[in-house]
Amino acid sequence: MKILQHFKTITYHKWLVMKGCFSIGLYQQGICHDLSKYSPTEFLVGARFFQGNRSPNNTEREEKGYSASWLHHKGRNKHHYEYWIDYSVKDIEGGMAPAPMPVKYILEMIMDRIAASKVYAKDNYTQHHPLEYYKLGKEHAPLHPKTRSTLELLLLILDKYGEKEMVLFIKKKILHNQEMWDNQNKWPILVKKYLKQYGVHL
Repeated sequence: MKILQHFKTITYHKWLVMKGCFSIGLYQQGICHDLSKYSPTEFLVGARFFQGNRSPNNTEREEKGYSASWLHHKGRNKHHYEYWIDYSVKDIEGGMAPAPMPVKYILEMIMDRIAASKVYAKDNYTQHHPLEYYKLGKEHAPLHPKTRSTLELLLLILDKYGEKEMVLFIKKKILHNQEMWDNQNKWPILVKKYLKQYGVHL
């Protein structure tokens, strides 16, 4: 087991996310982010399968066929889109459907993705890493259209303009109009508006 290495990694990641959340005023989410990783269910798996360049949960999946650590984690952390998967009353394949994430958790998710990219890429990290990683799993991710569109908008602004500009966008355009971003009729208009204004597309 690599207890110390894993502890340092998840604590550094948590510090990066906290720093990102604090920069946009999400203090409670920054403090509480990923606390479940220190629980025995998640921490012991992480220490056992630690590699330093990818999630230990993937190694656990390769050995067991699933990750008990991840199942524990995603059910306790609202910044993961998997938390928002629910049974559907509609006749759809698989019977499951994604619910829209409240925008404050989408914002925590983007900070989480930036932090994870920095942790694993280390000195090779650039502002392009989060979008590149997202594209690798884009087609398979069961995201609600609101969640997908808002996340992609933020990733595109980050990719083109950098983290500082993305933070300014969040503070001025999202947090000042949070109710509109959580309104099912208004968020599509906002996404379309800012994709055009910032000259970005996927």
